[in-house]
Amino acid sequence: MCQTWSSTSSRQGEWRLLHSSIGISAMHMQLLRNNKVVMFDRTDFGPSNLSLPGGLCRHDRADTVLQNDCTAHSLLYDVGTNTVRPLMIQTDTWCSSGSVFPDGTLVQTGGYNDGDHTVRILAPCTDNYCDWIEVHDYLSERRWYATNQILSDGRIIIIGGRRQFTYEFYPRSSQASSPSSNTFWLNFLRETRDDDENNLYPFVHLLPNGNLFVFANTRAISLDYKQNVVVTEFPAIPGGDPRNYPSSGSSVLLPMNDVQNEPIEAEIMICGGAPRGAFSLAMHRTVTAVGPSTAEIAPPGYYMLFVVHAGVPSSGMWVRIQ
Repeated sequence: MCQTWSSTSSRQGEWRLLHSSIGISAMHMQLLRNNKVVMFDRTDFGPSNLSLPGGLCRHDRADTVLQNDCTAHSLLYDVGTNTVRPLMIQTDTWCSSGSVFPDGTLVQTGGYNDGDHTVRILAPCTDNYCDWIEVHDYLSERRWYATNQILSDGRIIIIGGRRQFTYEFYPRSSQASSPSSNTFWLNFLRETRDDDENNLYPFVHLLPNGNLFVFANTRAISLDYKQNVVVTEFPAIPGGDPRNYPSSGSSVLLPMNDVQNEPIEAEIMICGGAPRGAFSLAMHRTVTAVGPSTAEIAPPGYYMLFVVHAGVPSSGMWVRIQ
């Protein structure tokens, strides 16, 4: 379902339904420079409700659900014309990560299963022929729940992932003769892993001095990624509750107003998170959920289910209503 909110229709504004269904679930979404939005989902959750054009099908013996799949798991939404065009994803993008190059090209890395070492590239276009280009086995490590950050030299750094305590770059430097020589150890990621793995999707921001702010679990550092040196270890965030996935907080580098005078001060805001142990509690507690009685309340499709206890939501779980 796609909806927009307009502030010009009335004083209070109003919501408008654009599509009752676009055919896929938008697990990942990125606005491109040509006023189009690319959306994509994991491939191992069964067929979507959007067919690939021209009889195209994806044949993937490694897929855990559908080895032969003629439905799309990605699309391009044109904001101006309110139309969608199916795109073809070859490998599983479940909990992958991405960044946008200065020229507007989206680079999506990692994922699950056969997609965890893959780099996917989508360049904006004005015709109806551009599609994903996939480079298999480019990444040196399994990048599932990793974080990407564009750097000042135009490269992308890819940090962490589930049980991965390293970082690497895309594209590789000319000195990196193999994927393994493009990988650098970051012990901070090992130190911040707990029983619930609350160091996934670390928060990463490029600082004015060229170093990286990296936050995982409750701790933060300033990393000189060029020398692979931790420059500063900041105090732990108050309260002791984890903020990264699966506790699912968020972070933002706030606008810097005074950029003419040195030193430029950077301020990062971190919000959300969950009480420590919330993920394990949610995973090991049995809850019976009763769905809506009619399709008018909840049309068939995929929904994210949360359990709220004492005002605190659990980690979400995808469910399908048929």
